[in-house]
Amino acid sequence: MATKCTNCPLRRRSLFTEMSKDDVAFMEKFKVGELVVEANTPILMEGSNSPQLYTALHGLGLRHKTLSNGDRQVLNFVFPGDFIGLQAGILGEMGHSVEASTGMTLCVFDRSEFWNFFKHNPERAFDLTWLAAVEEHLLGDALATVGQRSALEATAWAITRVYQRADALGLVRNQTTRFPFKQKDLADALGLSLVHMNKTLKKLRDLQLASWSNGELHISDLNKLAEIGVIDLAKPSQRPLF
Repeated sequence: MATKCTNCPLRRRSLFTEMSKDDVAFMEKFKVGELVVEANTPILMEGSNSPQLYTALHGLGLRHKTLSNGDRQVLNFVFPGDFIGLQAGILGEMGHSVEASTGMTLCVFDRSEFWNFFKHNPERAFDLTWLAAVEEHLLGDALATVGQRSALEATAWAITRVYQRADALGLVRNQTTRFPFKQKDLADALGLSLVHMNKTLKKLRDLQLASWSNGELHISDLNKLAEIGVIDLAKPSQRPLF
């Protein structure tokens, strides 16, 4: 059975701003169901005109863009609480693809009701605008990382960011979180070759700061890792949950 918004496990996380009873009731009406997908399943395809929008409830995925020569550029990773399909909702089609990296459960919303959503609930519509602005900010951080951080700094920055997100969602146990992606995914996201990424991860492991194997990421010294990655360890800002 689909999870009711009133019982959403994500709402219990301090990462997300509190929703009023009216907002919760509105989202329960807007939600049309849930979709369960297996790992490696495409959720949205670049150029598609999907009739549905999603919020990741469980599981992890990634966003990527395919170049004309067939190469894939990873844009970022999808965590629980992330909204998927805003581009299709606004522009009519997706500018990138989204796929599940693990089994995922997605809350499903009807895109045909999107404009009514904006019309009748402007405060929640502003939350979507806020999420879009944050997404742009994060892409700016990623671009700055590709352009200005060394391979070691960039990898430390990315791993720290991933770990902070997982921790805020309660996905860290004994300094370890599930990170079921491929080294090439992280290399693509940071503009590094696979060989360079492998050497950089080995250096972090030799420094006893972080290790990543068998789909699990273990952080031994988060403060030192953040120092190398030139990243602030301040608690992540609260964000709306759509």
